[in-house]
Amino acid sequence: MPTRVRLLSSLATFSLTLLLAACASGGDTLPTPEPVAPKPIPAPVKPIRVGIALGGGAAKGFAHIGVIKMIEANGIRIDVVSGTSAGSVVGALYASGMDAFQMQKTAFGLDETQIRDVSLFSGGVVKGQKLQDYVNQLVGGRPIERMKKPFAAVSTQLETGERTVFVRGNTGQAVRASSSIPGVFEPVVIGQMHYVDGGVVSPVPVDAARQLGADFVIAVDISTKASGKNPGSLLGTVNQSITIMGQKLGQQELARANVIIRPGVSDIGPADFEQRNNAILEGERAALAVMPQIRAQLAKLRAEREAAARPPVPVTAPVEACKEGRLGRLFGDKCDDGKGGKQ
Repeated sequence: MPTRVRLLSSLATFSLTLLLAACASGGDTLPTPEPVAPKPIPAPVKPIRVGIALGGGAAKGFAHIGVIKMIEANGIRIDVVSGTSAGSVVGALYASGMDAFQMQKTAFGLDETQIRDVSLFSGGVVKGQKLQDYVNQLVGGRPIERMKKPFAAVSTQLETGERTVFVRGNTGQAVRASSSIPGVFEPVVIGQMHYVDGGVVSPVPVDAARQLGADFVIAVDISTKASGKNPGSLLGTVNQSITIMGQKLGQQELARANVIIRPGVSDIGPADFEQRNNAILEGERAALAVMPQIRAQLAKLRAEREAAARPPVPVTAPVEACKEGRLGRLFGDKCDDGKGGKQ
């Protein structure tokens, strides 16, 4: 009998302990931890490919060297190069691996007889073979597709008037075709077609730089502008009319560039090779003047790409924790499901 009493007493004590523990808990379970969303992984940001489009302008083309010198000095890497006429000469040398100082040294050592081969009664005063050989010598005989930077030389197909962009083949020949000013150089025969100066259809080859994959194009415009005066002669009127046509044509393509650099070389004539140093200095000045604009636009484009690559932060709906107490579980009570029923 005493054993039975002790057993009942122990069960009563155990039940009372459970009841007291449930009451002491305040009726609530421990709070349910909030779900943690996985941290989004940003997508890699595609680097900005910077292209430079070097326009035509005969002896004014030495200004391109000064422009490139200042761009390099400010730590901006040029990834692709396109050139028309004189711009194709400088562009080919730059794409081959020469830096601005090497090109400047080459320019100062240039003798006009190295690139001028007079050829009367052949569709032009200058044949252009010497220019082709000179360029090929400077680039080490490399074809366009083996340049250190992607390069395009723009020319005009004489039979159709179509713009032709050379991105492979004989570098010197492509430059010669791009530089064959009508009436000065004889047309270049490639295959069964004849080619003349690229400035006829694309004075500053912005579109060619885009075709090479440039996201950001710096255009260098050294073209001759209308004088603002009446030429006063038949030949002067014809020349100025041609200048105006080229100017209007160039404006359309220049509008597709991100930044335009215009060196002050209007006083340098097409054959003023002795002005090469002044042209280089003007290129430096013009490039420095727009450097803040280049930096600002590149920073803006970079920020836009970073924002686009950043994944959205997922929004997680809050989870309501069930407040079922221990005493309730003991007696079979359930949590309210929020709809008037029990879970």
